[in-house]
Amino acid sequence: MIVSEESRIKAAQAYIDALVSHDGDSVPFATGCTRVEQGIKNGFSGNHLRRSLNRGPQYWVIADATPPNYRIVGDEVHALYDVLTKAAFRGRRIAGRVDETFVIPAESATGKAEIQRIKVRFKPFIQR
Repeated sequence: MIVSEESRIKAAQAYIDALVSHDGDSVPFATGCTRVEQGIKNGFSGNHLRRSLNRGPQYWVIADATPPNYRIVGDEVHALYDVLTKAAFRGRRIAGRVDETFVIPAESATGKAEIQRIKVRFKPFIQR
């Protein structure tokens, strides 16, 4: 069954929303979903990623995210956005420019959008 682009973007947005809310329970991860950050694998299954979003201290520092710009190419949903942290330095917040690729197949036996893989690259910056 065909999975709509809108459904695939909603799946990616659920993940980005969970980065901010620290509630990964509604993110549609595939069972075998993996995540690679800056070239290092740090997500090993859908359940592992969900637990990390819910309780992982690495995400507690995230306070907000800007609305992503999405682009879809084949099974990949690309999202460009900024993450704003709670950390500040001399009144300026530490942030990161994020370039994230979600593999969410355009066809699925169930017709549901499921995140199969995530690849993220980011570049820290100081928000003025």
